[in-house]
Amino acid sequence: MSTHDLHDSSQVKKADEWHEQDEVLNQDAVELAAQYVPGSAAEKAFVRKIDKRIVPCIWVLYTLSYLDRANIGNAKTGGLESHFKLTSTQYSIVLLVFFISYVIFEVPSNLLIARVRPSLYLSGLCIVWGGVAALMGATHNYQQLAGVRFALGVLEAGFAPGVAFYLSSWYKRYELASRFALYYTATAISGAFSGLLAGVITQHLDGARGIEGWRWLFIIEGVGSSFVGCFTWYFMPDWPSTTKFLTGEERLLAAQRLAYDGLANTGGAQGHIGHWQACKMVLVDWRTYMFIFLYMLCTGAQTIQYFVPTLIGALGWTGYTGQYHTIPLYAAAFVFILGFCFTADRLQRKPEAITLAATLGTVFFIIVVSTTTHMVQYVFLILAFGCVYALPPLILTWVPNIIGHPAEKRAVAIALTNALGNSASIYGVFLWPKTDAPRYIPGFSATTIFMALIAVGAQVMHYLVKKYPVETPDANQVVMAEIEKQRAAGNLPPQGQA
Repeated sequence: MSTHDLHDSSQVKKADEWHEQDEVLNQDAVELAAQYVPGSAAEKAFVRKIDKRIVPCIWVLYTLSYLDRANIGNAKTGGLESHFKLTSTQYSIVLLVFFISYVIFEVPSNLLIARVRPSLYLSGLCIVWGGVAALMGATHNYQQLAGVRFALGVLEAGFAPGVAFYLSSWYKRYELASRFALYYTATAISGAFSGLLAGVITQHLDGARGIEGWRWLFIIEGVGSSFVGCFTWYFMPDWPSTTKFLTGEERLLAAQRLAYDGLANTGGAQGHIGHWQACKMVLVDWRTYMFIFLYMLCTGAQTIQYFVPTLIGALGWTGYTGQYHTIPLYAAAFVFILGFCFTADRLQRKPEAITLAATLGTVFFIIVVSTTTHMVQYVFLILAFGCVYALPPLILTWVPNIIGHPAEKRAVAIALTNALGNSASIYGVFLWPKTDAPRYIPGFSATTIFMALIAVGAQVMHYLVKKYPVETPDANQVVMAEIEKQRAAGNLPPQGQA
């Protein structure tokens, strides 16, 4: 196989990709695979190869996921609130039920994804949740809307933690945040695009075929998700040890990279541990609860996203103009996510990056709540919003950095952190009632406190992790076990054969 073939990741999955007929490597390749050198040309080529397949697929899927969960805010200001005569409490309940189902089903979903093909599982979720999201356009009262949102939470529960686990099964500790950042920019892009799309749809399609504009918003975005999900599985790789577009040599390299970084190779030679054992290992690990605490603060602050159009309206921009004024907030989020996460990976300073983002966010929110000049509030709200969005990918990718082995424990730790962390959204949606308009001081004050606690908590966690490091398996034993697995599968020649 030529160097060009090894580096070419633009090809789609071929029909025979799932068969066991891989190129058999010579003994020199096995010896080379057993002599891992971090940062080698072969490793860089391998990372580029998987980047081209993994990152675009998960980015597109998460963009659609976020559109379908967050468009409720745009629909509210685009006519849903007046049509259903929604009170502030009813709207909060509609948001609340999504998070209840989302929290409940995250851990079971992540236990499942470790045993199946992620390409089919993640794409399949997208197809189904798109259909459910479109059904929000067929509801006639807030109770029906809440019921559909609950079902949407069940389906989307498996996606975000599933992707975090999926990425941690391919990338090393300080490659992970930058890849997750690229994936997480989908929240910023979809948030900005959602405002633009909502403005266009509610303005130009309102009344088309006798359907209100806010209904068209749900229908168009939901059907779009289902359509895209029908194709992404075709391009996504599965696990490093089982994906067939990799050669045997590349599979060993993938296993080595993770082993030397203290991460278990999903689908690799180490095998599986039981679901209950994985849950027990996570529940008795004090690190889990520190991560949950940090992520709860993070998601509590992030509930501001569901009230952005409302907050913009309080500053004087309403209707279609208000929709368009939400775009700069998500543009700032895009820049902050990439800036903080890539810097954290480059400098290998994730705790420091978390503390810096949280500290800046604290300062910016204090300015927002302490001034009454609308333009000043708007500018610093944009900056504070960017800081809030930089934190979730930093904190969530810190989990597999610390809790990396075995794979099932890592999957449960990520899911539990994401699930219980998102439980903060259950009370967070009640932080912004209409009665606090126009300044929303309680909501901004609570968010400011959340950000300050994250800044301090990240440094406490960093100190404790350094003082009480996690034990990891011997990297050489892991790699040799993977070599034997590939030999047994017929992908490598028997030992001693030239």
